[in-house]
Amino acid sequence: MSLNKRSHLITAGVARAPNRAMLRAVGFGDGDFEKPIVGVANGHSTMNPCNAGIQPLVDRAIVALQAAGAMPQVFGVPTITDGIGMGTEAMKYSLVSREVIADCIETAVNGQAMDGVLVCGGCDKNMPGGMIAMLRMNVPAIYVYGGTIKPGKWKGQDLTIVSAFEAVGSFSAGKMSQEDFVGIEKNACPSVGACGGMYTANTMSSSFEALGMSLLGSSQMASPDPEKADSAATSAKVLVNAIRHNIKPRDIVTRKSIENAVALIMATGGSTNAVLHFLAIAHAAGVKWSIDDFERMRKKVPVLCDLKPSGRYVAVDFHRAGGVPQVLKMLLAHGLLHGDCMTITGRTMAQELKSIPTNPRKDQDVIRQWKHPIYPHGHLAILKGNLSPEGCVAKITGLKSPKITGPARVFDSESACMKAIMAKKIKAGEVVVIRYEGPKGGPGMQEMLAPTGALTGQGLGESVGLITDGRFSGGTWGMVVGHVAPEAFEGGPIALVKEGDSITIDAHKRLIQLNVSAKELAARKKLWRQPKPRYTRGALAKFARLVSSASKGAVTD
Repeated sequence: MSLNKRSHLITAGVARAPNRAMLRAVGFGDGDFEKPIVGVANGHSTMNPCNAGIQPLVDRAIVALQAAGAMPQVFGVPTITDGIGMGTEAMKYSLVSREVIADCIETAVNGQAMDGVLVCGGCDKNMPGGMIAMLRMNVPAIYVYGGTIKPGKWKGQDLTIVSAFEAVGSFSAGKMSQEDFVGIEKNACPSVGACGGMYTANTMSSSFEALGMSLLGSSQMASPDPEKADSAATSAKVLVNAIRHNIKPRDIVTRKSIENAVALIMATGGSTNAVLHFLAIAHAAGVKWSIDDFERMRKKVPVLCDLKPSGRYVAVDFHRAGGVPQVLKMLLAHGLLHGDCMTITGRTMAQELKSIPTNPRKDQDVIRQWKHPIYPHGHLAILKGNLSPEGCVAKITGLKSPKITGPARVFDSESACMKAIMAKKIKAGEVVVIRYEGPKGGPGMQEMLAPTGALTGQGLGESVGLITDGRFSGGTWGMVVGHVAPEAFEGGPIALVKEGDSITIDAHKRLIQLNVSAKELAARKKLWRQPKPRYTRGALAKFARLVSSASKGAVTD
């Protein structure tokens, strides 16, 4: 019996002769029509280091798929590079690209009735975009991450792309020499691969191991290293086996496996963007999951890994120390991982982790021993209050005290705020408010790495609060709160803040509070008028019309 579950239609009857004729033109022979057609969603791009190393991985996957008895068919998937677009109007397309990627993969796979898909991507939105598509289509699928970049070096210090953003603030504040500023810029990105800390790309790729949709141990490999291409070939073989046994994404991605993924994110100190993306992933899977579930998980899971941006080490260090499998085994041993969840291999998570030691090696300190975590609880706190009734996300790692009350400095765009920071108009003790940058208002919910990086570089990372209805880069750390919802464009309370208003951020109490009376806020709301959309045509305008609140994942379907 054919392995093929969907594209077997091309073998049936005289009416299918045109289908076979088309496929003969791309290399199908008489014996190939019984083989499963496997899509290879290729995110290769020469525009950014995150995706510039993907083609060799795709090439290895194609050979392995053929050897396993499948017919691989490659199609391109677009990517947006956050590090290049950051701080510019181009960054508005970043979150939009998550939906575009999902739509492209769904369209290609379903439009050609493919039997399975291997998705290979690198930059931040490649992972959630690919996973959303997999769950929508629900054909056998596996995710192959393009791999992490190796750290840059300057005067003995490890560098990442965030080093360059922070250097802008340091140099502008007169705290860095011209030599060091240029040296960091020239050496921050020495190879292909995605940003090297536990930023969004590495957060999402590592969480896919925990989710069961990527091979264990594959996510923190360096993109240029031979083992990364080897893992792509192994992934291809595993996918063909999943097609044989009809193992589908929604068999794997359940409420319990999402809990596994979020536990891993908390334990590794992952990106705030994971909150937004896993809300969207759960939505695509039809799994009940809310923003409050992240807070529930945060209370249970300690931060075990000393990783950038707030820690010392980068992804390749994490990989050498045991990586994701080691952390998952620790969580399993302490009752914080569902070992019975199925993985793409057809084995359970517990079976996959059987050979992994319970405790990390003592010759490294990237992964802490269980009794000595970096923090006893997770780092992604969900705050609520009169400034964000639907909830927002604070990243509280690396802070001496995640609490501040201060006067508001209000900006209606990221660019306006950045001008004030570079002009040294922001002072310690103030709370910066960047609004009208939400899913609809931006549109596209820009990341605020340029302002946060500049503040950190000026030495204000812990003494200035920053809240926004936009997002933060996975490379951001400090007294920052993002995803404030409802957003300003929808008339959320953040739209009513005035310059000088007192604002409290208190992660201990999970509170974000505008210290203004309800009566005064009601009066301000009566005077508020929704601004005109910044875009009225094209992809950004379509996104703004369709997108949901950040508290629901900023989904468009």
